[in-house]
Amino acid sequence: MTALDLAGPVAVVGTGTMGQGIAQVALVAGHPVRLYDAVPGRARAAADAIAARLDRLVEKDRLTGAERDAARARLRPAENLADLADSGLVVEAVLERLDVKQQLLRELEDIVDDDCLLATNTSSLSVTAIGGALRNPGRFVGLHFFNPAPLLPLVEVVSGFATDVTSATRAYEMARAWGKTPVACADTPGFIVNRIARPFYAEAFAVYEAQAADPATIDAVLRESGGFRMGAFELTDLIGQDVNESVTRSVWEAFFQDVRFTPSLAQRRLVESGRHGRKSGLGWYDYGDEGERPEPHTAEKVQPPAYVVAEGDLGPASELLALIREAGIQVREDEEDHGTRLVLPSGGQLALADGQTAVEFRDVVYFDLALDYRRATRIALSHSQDTQTQTLAEATGLFQALGKDVSVIGDVPGLIVARTVARIVDLAHDAVAKGVATEEDIDTAMRLGVNYPLGPFEWSRRLGRSWAYDVLDDLHMRDPSGRYAPSLALYRHAYASEKREGTP
Repeated sequence: MTALDLAGPVAVVGTGTMGQGIAQVALVAGHPVRLYDAVPGRARAAADAIAARLDRLVEKDRLTGAERDAARARLRPAENLADLADSGLVVEAVLERLDVKQQLLRELEDIVDDDCLLATNTSSLSVTAIGGALRNPGRFVGLHFFNPAPLLPLVEVVSGFATDVTSATRAYEMARAWGKTPVACADTPGFIVNRIARPFYAEAFAVYEAQAADPATIDAVLRESGGFRMGAFELTDLIGQDVNESVTRSVWEAFFQDVRFTPSLAQRRLVESGRHGRKSGLGWYDYGDEGERPEPHTAEKVQPPAYVVAEGDLGPASELLALIREAGIQVREDEEDHGTRLVLPSGGQLALADGQTAVEFRDVVYFDLALDYRRATRIALSHSQDTQTQTLAEATGLFQALGKDVSVIGDVPGLIVARTVARIVDLAHDAVAKGVATEEDIDTAMRLGVNYPLGPFEWSRRLGRSWAYDVLDDLHMRDPSGRYAPSLALYRHAYASEKREGTP
């Protein structure tokens, strides 16, 4: 079967949610599809479930009746593995256990032709290790679909250590022919998405564990300031706390317990207590019939300051100056100062989160990073016990005058969005430097796989070459565990920029 041969039979082994979804994708793309499951009757039940979903596609005008009937005619449950002998592609979606997958593939290798492409949909195991059981691991590749497979466009095409380039190319082109958006990546723990997404959850949990903010407030800031579709707490409740924690733990262990991927103790306790999220009715939030979603912390309305003094252009937050003027607040510019902060009438300072803490300064309020300060509807502020009450009030009133809800959180370095984005950018640069994937494929994967508003490299270009490095360097000084230590790749990226600009 060639990469674009839509007549070639496709087999799917394992008929759970992912197996059914992959089978439906191949079926709608025009392939004869064979379904097999080791449990008697499950393949037939899966075929019936797929047929019912095809009916719903007709009802929604996404398929014609004739297309549905033709697809149904191409779908066939298999009684045993031998029925898959004529397949050009076999995708396994069975239990996430290395020994189970290896045994299955050894059996398949004795059944299918030598030119049959073998693939795994694993999300947590090593493609190299699975393929290591084969006589010819060169024809084995990872095809990691995202759930629900018929709806989500992304497919990570994972090359194991022994995967032939021709096999990876065939798999990539096949996914594209199925209407998906494939990205190529090397076999690394978590592949692209599950590797680079870890800080999105980890930093939210860290802020919570530091008692700086509650889940509802952190989620609201990530959505309304960071531009993320969902916050970390509500997203993990949707995914399942047990599933999300298991992926985090597997990536951490696969990286030899690298501190950058350390799981959250708070999430571990949640899993141990059986609070797995929506599916159990209780997670970070209560999903029972009488459960009420808690509201984020929102500061009471206060008067805005009459003016601010701009010392510098505020860097990534420079658009705030125009918004402040539009709100009728005078902006006085200190042309001799090249800083990146605002001075309030109280004499206190308002500064963009930079990885430092407010307690280090006499009178400062930090504000968080926003995807788009004009469109953001919420801003997080942090302060210390040394911050004047009037300074915090003026900072709060200023952002309220710009039409933003204000959430005042504890004095944590990097607040919420800034520390999260900085770590995501760092892991992305590190992945490229280590040959995991290209910048373009990483950006595509993070936008499509987890609905990020920007890919990490899009964030990096928008914020400036040294921004993420500077934030993480400051964070690392305050938490020298190694969790925030900037990667060598990010250091090189920032240093190259400074060198070109003439910095000694």
